[in-house]
Amino acid sequence: MSGYSVLFRDEGITEKDISLVKEMNLIYKHRGPDSQGYLIDNKVMMGFRGLDTSINEAVEQPFTYQDRYYIVFDGNITNSTGLKEMLAVKGYELNTQSHEELICALYDYMGSAMVSELRGAFSLVLWDNHKEILLAARDPFGIKPLYYSCEDDKLLLTSEMKGLLLERKDLNTINKEALQHYMSFQYVPEPHSMVNGIKVLKQGHLLENKRGTKPTISEYYMVNFNVSRGGLDKKLSEIRSAVEKSVEENMRDTQELACLLSGGIDSTIILALAKEINPKIKSFTVGFDNNGYNEIDRALDTADKLGVENINKIIGPEDFIKELPKIVWHMDQPLADPVAIPLYFASKEAANHVKVLLCGDGADEFFGGYNIYREPHSLRMFSYLPKPLKMILMTLARQLPEGVKGKSFIERGCTPLEDRYIGNANIFKEVEKQALIKDYNGKFTPQLVTKPLYDKISAYDPVSKMQYIDIHTWLSGDILLNTDRMGMAHSVDIRLPFLDADVANIAFQLDVHDKTGNGTTKYALREAFKDIIPQGVLNRKKLGFPVPVRHWLKDELYSWARELFLESKSTGLINTDYAIELLDLHRKGQGDYGRKLWTILIFIIWYQVYIEESQLDLVHKGVESDEISQIYIKNPQISIC
Repeated sequence: MSGYSVLFRDEGITEKDISLVKEMNLIYKHRGPDSQGYLIDNKVMMGFRGLDTSINEAVEQPFTYQDRYYIVFDGNITNSTGLKEMLAVKGYELNTQSHEELICALYDYMGSAMVSELRGAFSLVLWDNHKEILLAARDPFGIKPLYYSCEDDKLLLTSEMKGLLLERKDLNTINKEALQHYMSFQYVPEPHSMVNGIKVLKQGHLLENKRGTKPTISEYYMVNFNVSRGGLDKKLSEIRSAVEKSVEENMRDTQELACLLSGGIDSTIILALAKEINPKIKSFTVGFDNNGYNEIDRALDTADKLGVENINKIIGPEDFIKELPKIVWHMDQPLADPVAIPLYFASKEAANHVKVLLCGDGADEFFGGYNIYREPHSLRMFSYLPKPLKMILMTLARQLPEGVKGKSFIERGCTPLEDRYIGNANIFKEVEKQALIKDYNGKFTPQLVTKPLYDKISAYDPVSKMQYIDIHTWLSGDILLNTDRMGMAHSVDIRLPFLDADVANIAFQLDVHDKTGNGTTKYALREAFKDIIPQGVLNRKKLGFPVPVRHWLKDELYSWARELFLESKSTGLINTDYAIELLDLHRKGQGDYGRKLWTILIFIIWYQVYIEESQLDLVHKGVESDEISQIYIKNPQISIC
C-alpha cells in the first residue's frame, strides 16, 4: 500500500542522509506510484511513496499532527471507526478520515500502548519531536514489512530491505546463520535477514529509540491458544460472524477491489462473502499447462456457481523464467516457495483492473488446514511405546535404505515433535547441508529457531504446537513475504481477512477435533460456511496454486538450471557440484529433488541480483526492477529445451 524510509540520527541529519533517503525513495516507486513526500526534523528524515486505494481523500505523508508528531504508515486499520469514536469521547477532534491522524491522536492519548489497540495490517514509524522518541511497530501477524539497521548513532527503518543496501557496500556480506536456516526452511526466519547488519522487526513487536540511547524492542502481541470446551454450534456462529466482519472491514472505503481465487475453500469463502457486499466483484486465477497443476477449471466452476466473473491466465516456463529475476528482486530475501510465481502473475493481471485484492491466506495456520496437522493422529500409537523400545525401532529404521516403505513412518513416530517439526517446509537435512554449504556450522540447526518457541508452549496439544510454530515462522517468513512483495511488485495491495485479531481469538479456542476432526482439515471453518460454499469446493483437496517446478527441472528448465549452477559466483558459499549431482539424479528419475533444487536456484539468483558487483551497482543507483531484469537475463542465456 506504500513504502517508506526513515533515518534517525542522534547528532542531527546530514546532507548525506538527505541524499540517501531520497535515493531509497526511488527504489520504492512500485510500493507507491501515486504520491511521494519528505520530511526533515533535525534528527529525523522521512521519505514516503503512496498507493491511493481509498475512496476518501488521501492525506500527504509523512503526516504531521499538532506540529509534534510525524508519521509514515503502510497498511489498513480495520477498526478505525471504533477507535475514532473512543477518541471523540476523550475530546479528540480529527480533521481527516486518515489512519495517520488516527494513530497520532491515539499515541498522544495513550503512548506506545496504542499499538495494542490497532487491528489490521500495518507497519509504521512515528516521531515525537517533543520527547525525541522514535517508535516503530509491525502488526500482530507480520502482514506488512519493516526492516531496520542500527549502527553508532544512526537508525534506519524501511519497508523493504533493498533500500538499506544503498547505504554502504561493506554491509553486503552474507549472514552465514541465515543461509543455513534458509536451506532448512526455504526462507530466512525472522528477525534474521540474509545480509549482515540488517534485521526484520518481528510480528507483533514494537521498537522504541530515544535520543542518546540504543533501540529497545518489545513484544506487544502474543499468540495464545486457549482451547474452549464450548459447543460446536456456538463456535461456528462466532467464526462466521468474525470472518464476515473482517471481510466487510477490509472492503470498507476501498475502491477498485477484487479477489484472488485458487478454487479452494479459503479463497472461495472470501469471494462468497465479498460478493454479498459487492455483487460486481471480479476474481483472478492463474494456472499452468501441466496435468494436475491447473486450477483454472476449478476456479471457473466456483466463480460460475457464485455468479462472479473470473479472469485467468495460463503460465508457461518461458513466461516465468523471463520474470524470475524481477520476482527475486522484489522479494528482498531469497524465498523458494514456488507459489510466488502464480501470485506474481495473478497480481500483474489484476493490476490492469484494481488496486486491492482480497486473499484467503492465513486460514490454514489459524484453523488447522495443512495435512501435516493430521500427523499426530496417525502417529498416536507411538505415544504408548516406552522410550527404550522407540530407541530400538529408530536404530532399526535408520538401517533401512531410503525409500523403503515404513522407514519414514517409524522415524517420525519415534522422534519427539520438537525435534522433527520445524514448520511447513523442511528442505535440507543437516547431513545434506554439510555437503551443500561450504562453511557449514553445526550450531546453526533449525532447532535454534524453533526451540525458544516450543519452550513457551510445552502444555499445548501437538496440533496447536505445530500451528504456533507455523504462525511464528512459516506465516510471516514465507506466506506474508510472498503476498506483500508479489502484490506490491505491481502496486496492488493484497489484504487478508482471515488474519484478523478477532478471527484469531476465536480460532485459537478451537480444540483438535474442531480443526482435524471427521477425517479432514479446517473442520470447523468448513462447517461454518458450508451453506455458501459450492458443494464441489467444500471437501476439495488442498492445492493452492500448485507449480510444476519439479517437472520443468527434468525437461524444459534442465539446461537453464545447470548453466546457473555452472556460472554462479556463489561457489564460496554453495557447493554447486553437489547441486548439479542432485539435478542429474532428478532428471534421471532417481529421486525427487525438485524442492531442494529450487531452493538452491533461488538463492543463486538472489545472490546475482543483490550481491554480485554488477547487480549491486544497479541497486545502488536506484535502477528500477524492469532494468534489473533486462540486464540480468543476458547472463546466463536462458534456453528452453
